[in-house]
Amino acid sequence: MNASCYFYKMNFSSKLLENAVKALSTLPGIGKKTALRLALHLINQPEDQVESFSRAIVSMKKDIKHCQVCCNLSDDIICSICSDSSRVKKLICVVESVRDVMAIEDTNQFRGTYHVLGGIISPLEGIGPSALNIDGLISRVANNEVEEIIMAISPTIEGETTLFYLSKQLQSFQIKISTIARGVAFGGELEYADELTLGRSIISRVPYSSISED
Repeated sequence: MNASCYFYKMNFSSKLLENAVKALSTLPGIGKKTALRLALHLINQPEDQVESFSRAIVSMKKDIKHCQVCCNLSDDIICSICSDSSRVKKLICVVESVRDVMAIEDTNQFRGTYHVLGGIISPLEGIGPSALNIDGLISRVANNEVEEIIMAISPTIEGETTLFYLSKQLQSFQIKISTIARGVAFGGELEYADELTLGRSIISRVPYSSISED
């Protein structure tokens, strides 16, 4: 029996510790070994620090909101980006997730607003257009003076399907639809692209129509 097998079958001396390890190991990318290391670290911290850590997690879950305009995560009903008067409201960057907003913001190359879809169309996973925040985007375009929509969606097959669907839904509006330049590798995700590459991809965006005709 190797060490890893022994670890997964080992008996904890404390049920409280075991429960903590099980809870921590449910987090993405956290295996039982890492969960145990984190739990033991917390045990050795001052009680007030652990309580502060716990309050921050509970408060985040309980009080965080989705912006009523763009669906970004926010402390208020309208996020700080949408409420920023210096932002170019006529320019909307459509992204897959909140993580993509953070990635683009880190480039300091974009001063428009965002729209978070909450995923991409993926028939194999049972995710259709109705599961995404597409109606919210259509409503924003219909009720505001939007001049350009930038599709900053990861260039996977599912991403391209989503981009095509959105372009069809927006076809009746007199707006420019563009997509980020292909500095991000096909099949890659925006959050993993380096800031320089992602920033240049946004600046060098091209009309979507020219891509669809290739």
